[in-house]
Amino acid sequence: MFYIIDILGTISFAISGVLIALNKRMDAFGIIIIAFVTATGGGMLRDILIGNTPVSWMKNMTYVYVIVATTIIAVFIKRKIDYLKTPMFLFDTIGIGLYTLVGIQKGINLGLHPIICISLGTMTACFGGVLRDILCNQIPVIFRKEIYATACIIGGFSFFLLRKLQLESNLIYLISGMIIIIIRLLAVRFKISLPNVYKDEVEEVN
Repeated sequence: MFYIIDILGTISFAISGVLIALNKRMDAFGIIIIAFVTATGGGMLRDILIGNTPVSWMKNMTYVYVIVATTIIAVFIKRKIDYLKTPMFLFDTIGIGLYTLVGIQKGINLGLHPIICISLGTMTACFGGVLRDILCNQIPVIFRKEIYATACIIGGFSFFLLRKLQLESNLIYLISGMIIIIIRLLAVRFKISLPNVYKDEVEEVN
């Protein structure tokens, strides 16, 4: 189940990278680079921090094959994907839900404190998107007012609360991932965001 979640997260983030690269009208090389960075960036940071080197995608070529195949397929079926409302947002949201769980489980396997595990999960979920947005000359989503990393953190705490209930592991993965995805979807749907600490200062300047 854990490996399936990892692969599904890789696919989701690769698609979100492809879509933003296509919107920026990048060439084929640019598209594959953005897809690759989006899908592996968070995992690379996590692996480096926990001393798991070479990083995962270097030791398991399945990730490389999945990213390349996903990129090619996403380019050819872009028109069908575009029928979905805000497709990049959708795949990005699925990606953070899945990758948060991957990072948390990596920390658990090393016997790390739950707070550190949640931090690893959040970094795994968010850092690939940060690199993607920087390379595409955009302000990373995590640095805007949108509920992004917050959803990962809440989902992470939910994961450990559910473990206290001694539920079946696959059910814990499912519920925790859905919590992250639903929080992100609801936040965007109802325009819920974190407070802007500079609001008063901006109004004074104006």
